[in-house]
Amino acid sequence: MKKTIYILTLLLVGCLFTGCEDFLTAENKTAGGQNAGDYFTKDPATLRVYAYSLLKPVVARVDVYEEGVDLYMASNKKTGSEFDRYTLTPESDNVKSLYADLYACINMANATMFYDQAGAYKGEMLFLRAYCYYVLSQQFGEVPYIKEYINNSERNYPRTPLNDVYTYIIDDLTTALTDPNLKATATDGNASKRAVNALLAKVYLAAAWDLGTTLTDANNGTYQIKDKTYFTQALNYAKEAIGSQALAMTFDDKWSPKNEGNEEVIFAVQYARNGWPGELKTGGHGLQNTFGSYYGDCTSTGEKYVDGLHASNPKSSYLWTADDARYDATFMTTMYNAPQAGWGTVGYYAYYNADAAVLDTMPVALRIFPGTASTSLASTYQTEHAAQLQQGACINAPAVLVMSYPDMWVNGSKKEYVAYVNQDPGMFAAPVVKKFDDPASAAIAVNKTNGYRDIVVLHLSDIYLVAAEAALLADDAATALTYINDVRARAGVAATDWASYKPAYADLDCYAAFTATDIDLILDERARELYAEGHRWMDLRRTRQLVRYNNIFNADLAGQALSMMSNASGEVKWYRPIPQSEVNGNDAYKNGTSKQNLGY
Repeated sequence: MKKTIYILTLLLVGCLFTGCEDFLTAENKTAGGQNAGDYFTKDPATLRVYAYSLLKPVVARVDVYEEGVDLYMASNKKTGSEFDRYTLTPESDNVKSLYADLYACINMANATMFYDQAGAYKGEMLFLRAYCYYVLSQQFGEVPYIKEYINNSERNYPRTPLNDVYTYIIDDLTTALTDPNLKATATDGNASKRAVNALLAKVYLAAAWDLGTTLTDANNGTYQIKDKTYFTQALNYAKEAIGSQALAMTFDDKWSPKNEGNEEVIFAVQYARNGWPGELKTGGHGLQNTFGSYYGDCTSTGEKYVDGLHASNPKSSYLWTADDARYDATFMTTMYNAPQAGWGTVGYYAYYNADAAVLDTMPVALRIFPGTASTSLASTYQTEHAAQLQQGACINAPAVLVMSYPDMWVNGSKKEYVAYVNQDPGMFAAPVVKKFDDPASAAIAVNKTNGYRDIVVLHLSDIYLVAAEAALLADDAATALTYINDVRARAGVAATDWASYKPAYADLDCYAAFTATDIDLILDERARELYAEGHRWMDLRRTRQLVRYNNIFNADLAGQALSMMSNASGEVKWYRPIPQSEVNGNDAYKNGTSKQNLGY
């Protein structure tokens, strides 16, 4: 899939769906009454490629997946978004675009199956459709489940009850497993039976929470389990997806830009510079420029451009212990310095583009340790690397930091944590995420859509933790702990247990209201393993912890999460609002068959 030539002639196919103001309609406005299918290619192989490409705007999002949670804060004197503050309305463009993008992909999958009389791509298209409905169910709850290709002027699509949405997703995926054309495994961007099993595990887990538990207190995140059947099914499908595969590679190798499509990738949306027919500076995505502090004008400082809206907050600074390999593999903890003319093989991207022997002597701009590290560890580094920590002719004044709270350790002195990370450029701290770094982008241009790293949607350790969560809620705590400790062992950290688990951030005065429970161990491990990968908001919504975590950890809500996440009637915003354009254009809302989500 990554090597497939991009097909420019298909760009207009989007108006089969997204060109309409009403997301679930395709109003016929042609003089002769022809349907949309008369104007566009009917070749299923071509439509298949386009269906896969329509996942790109779905997965390359940060607002809906990672904002309004417990792990990030806006830095450099910026403020949180409408997602962070839960001020979304049905008129919000970002909600409208997500809804439209998901249904565009669904309709293209349905179009492919409509014209694919031989059924060559049925399993793949059922997987794509099911994935989009999985995201829709987590973001919007009840949504119209459309199984047919829309190429007419139908305008009445009632919302499907949530239990039926889950049933249809599961039916699609179990049908996909029977497709003889679907490969057993694939790491080339195509769907596979392994990907289907992994998605089934996640769908059953979400259904188990939504249909089999009852929330008892939103503010405290407490719930009652009514039915464990779906949790057991989630565990079974997770085991099927995992097989006998151990977490054998290092976490750093797993996320290396030189190791895309590795054996832990179950499904990824693929990007490639080679073959892209348009402007390379704007043909990719901006995930590499999203997480961390703002480090100034990158062409002047030699450091990576980051918007500063998703810097790690105190909780994130204390999630990883100093011996956890995932910290250095998730964040760029050593940033190299650059002379005035430096960019690409010096400065930030030198980590990837310079020889190892050169890096051993290259000036260091910044070395960042987690809040759990001792200052003696930082002092030792400062002594051992004294020669590399000389500014000389370089741009940036070097610093060695420990992300401790409320006071950071900076070159042996104390700086207030929040004040430091909110300073103007020149005084910055929070490390930047390197999971999405594209070293080749430095040689082309500085642009927020210049990253061509694949976006991994399903991978092995994610499913290990899905298995752990499902096992815990199915009353098999021992199996759950085995999966958790397998993940921790790969990271080089000690095994844990339910009774003794206490995260380091729980000792911070600012989080005095937090007491860890069993589900918090699961969520903390998912935060360490899946940081910035687009799972967090759905994880917290699913497990009923969204209000509780925002109340304690989201600085934008400042202990008032329940009231700020609710409307005047006290209805909590557990889902996104249905876009107003959909409400206006779908007859099911006009005749009262369907209603807006609670809280809006």
